[in-house]
Amino acid sequence: MKPTITFLFILLLFAAWADAAAEIPAGVRGVLQTRQVPDSSLSIYVEDLDSGEVVLDWLGDVPRNPASTMKLLTTLVALDVLGPAYRWRTDVYALGEIADGKLDGDLLVKGHGDPFLVAERVWRLLRQIRYKGIDEITGDLLIDDSWFDVGDYDPAAFDNQPLRAYNVAPNALLTNFKVVRYWFEPDGERVRVRMDPELDNLRIDNRLSVRQGYCRGFQRGIAVNVNGNNDEVIFSGRFPSGCERYAMDRTALSHNAFTYGLFRSLWEESGGVLEGSWSNVLKDDLVKDEETEPLVSFRSPPLVEMIARVNKHSNNVMARQVLYTLSAEVNGPPGTETGGREVIETWLQQNKLGSCKMALENGAGLSRETRICASGMAAMLRFAWHQPYMPEYLASMSLSGLDGTLRRRFTGSELVGTAHLKTGSLDHVAAIAGYLQARSGRRFAVVALHNHDDIHRGYGEEVQEALLRWLYDQ
Repeated sequence: MKPTITFLFILLLFAAWADAAAEIPAGVRGVLQTRQVPDSSLSIYVEDLDSGEVVLDWLGDVPRNPASTMKLLTTLVALDVLGPAYRWRTDVYALGEIADGKLDGDLLVKGHGDPFLVAERVWRLLRQIRYKGIDEITGDLLIDDSWFDVGDYDPAAFDNQPLRAYNVAPNALLTNFKVVRYWFEPDGERVRVRMDPELDNLRIDNRLSVRQGYCRGFQRGIAVNVNGNNDEVIFSGRFPSGCERYAMDRTALSHNAFTYGLFRSLWEESGGVLEGSWSNVLKDDLVKDEETEPLVSFRSPPLVEMIARVNKHSNNVMARQVLYTLSAEVNGPPGTETGGREVIETWLQQNKLGSCKMALENGAGLSRETRICASGMAAMLRFAWHQPYMPEYLASMSLSGLDGTLRRRFTGSELVGTAHLKTGSLDHVAAIAGYLQARSGRRFAVVALHNHDDIHRGYGEEVQEALLRWLYDQ
């Protein structure tokens, strides 16, 4: 039986559509040619969210390093498994009698992985302890961070920058991201250095001098080192006189030493007294939640607020806290990186999203080994689009030209406010993933993963903008 003319026509239309869907837009190709970047280094996948039409598939099944766009997977699984209203808790136990404003004994703080226990929220936690009638603690501060098992962690392993905030390890009692902001101000021939928050157990060795000159140069000429015990930071170099004030964020101390220093500083600042020091809680001494009622159970903001901080500002340690939390909540404590990966892999299989070859390392994308393909990430975005929590997930991403990691991009163009995207950037990696609404009103899931030498030095952003401009006109 001969095929009908109508059937042949449909086949020709389908073939023409398939060819168009596999063709890189002219504007994107122009950038690639100008920058002498091979088109084989780029994967793009674009899908119409209403019709399901694949608008563009260029090497969409090639696994590539997605950098921080991988946070979209971690936060999506958290929304689906833990729920948008999930809250972390930090429990406080009084191990002694309380009378006349005095706790005659130790105070124990047990963390459950709160990713955003910054100094302001620690202060609120301490206020709740004061409301329970404690002004003076005769014993020690005991710290229980057993909810997570991080194992041996080397903060220098990724890029030999152990003091950078993005290299901070997860911890069940993570406070202020374990980061101090140092302020530098020239004062005659000297440089004043202040820290925020103030930590009594962190010393500063200030060897800085002032040089005449404009406020410029890498780190404004400041070199940073720490002593062997990691409890003293050493500043050296020549600071330019043209800088009225300069800020630098760096990690300090061990996790629990940092928490103790922050606790003592804020506690004494509010008029409290802590007579003892601090220690880690040994396994045999752990307080069992089911046996002992906490004095205070301090709750975090809901998960939907947390994932906005993770995705809009690409916070690596917060993303890793979420991964460990998935492990602890689904498989039982302690939460581990391996356990978190297993939860995500199981979730992908259960939702039939695991067809793309993937390598998931730490949930944050801060990795040389992580891999995903553009089509697989687009499938994940399509899944999220049809879930009840889609608005919350969408709102967690940066809004083009307005906030988060996109606040300084697309300025003055038609793209401002049209896309919710997660960006990703590492050495030799540039990526975007998320949603865009075109001029016509069509809504798309869009993913672009680019792996090539020096593509992170602005070239990748040029390719992304050309792609989004083309998509906006569809």
